[in-house]
Amino acid sequence: MTKADIVNEITKNTGIDKVTVLATVEAFMEAVKTSLAKDENVYLRGFGSFIVKKRAQKTARNISKNTTIIIPEHNIPAFKPAKTFTLSVKK
Repeated sequence: MTKADIVNEITKNTGIDKVTVLATVEAFMEAVKTSLAKDENVYLRGFGSFIVKKRAQKTARNISKNTTIIIPEHNIPAFKPAKTFTLSVKK
C-alpha cells in the first residue's frame, strides 16, 4: 500500500477531501521524522512505537580492497508494533 492508497482509503472512509487528507498524512510523517531526529520516541497506543535505536561501533571489512573499516556508533529509526496490532496481523 502506498501513501496515495492510504490517502484514497481515508478519503473514502471519512468523506474528507484528498487535499486535506494528504496534508494531514504529510504533517504526521514530518512530525514523526522531526521527533526521531531530536532523539524522541513516538508512541501510538494500540498501533506501535517509532523509536530510535543506537547501533554500537563495529569493525567491518571492505572485501574489494581487503581492508578493515570502523563504522562509528549511530542511531537508526525503528518501528515496534503494539501487541494488539501484532495479534491482528497474525490472524
